[in-house]
Amino acid sequence: MPHEVDVHVGKRVRHRRWLIGMTQQQLAESVGIKFQQIQKYETGMNRISASRLWDIAGALGVPVSYFFEGLAGTSNEDPRQGDLMADKEALELVRSYYAIPEQQRRRLFDLARVLSDAA
Repeated sequence: MPHEVDVHVGKRVRHRRWLIGMTQQQLAESVGIKFQQIQKYETGMNRISASRLWDIAGALGVPVSYFFEGLAGTSNEDPRQGDLMADKEALELVRSYYAIPEQQRRRLFDLARVLSDAA
C-alpha cells in the first residue's frame, strides 16, 4: 500500500505537469526515464528518490518544496490549497490564465480583483 506522502507528492507532480500542459512522455524524456515510471510516481505506487524529485522539480519549474505543500504538518499550510489542487476547473482556469499574454493577463487580474472586492 502506498505511503500517504508518496501519494501526495505524486498528485502534486501530476497537477503541476497538467497545469503547464506537459505530457507524461515529455516529463519522462526531460528527466531520462520511461513514461510508465512517471505514471507510477503520480499514483504513489513508486517512491521518488531525492535526486529524481530534484530533476522533476527542475523540469516542471518549481522548487522541490512545492511537492510537499499542503501536506499535513507542513508549515505555510493553506487549507484551501488541497481543494484547489483537486478542482480540475480551477486548474484549467489557471492554465488558461497563464496562456494569456502578460499585459492582458495583468488587466484581467485587475478586473478580477475589482469584481471580488465588489462581491
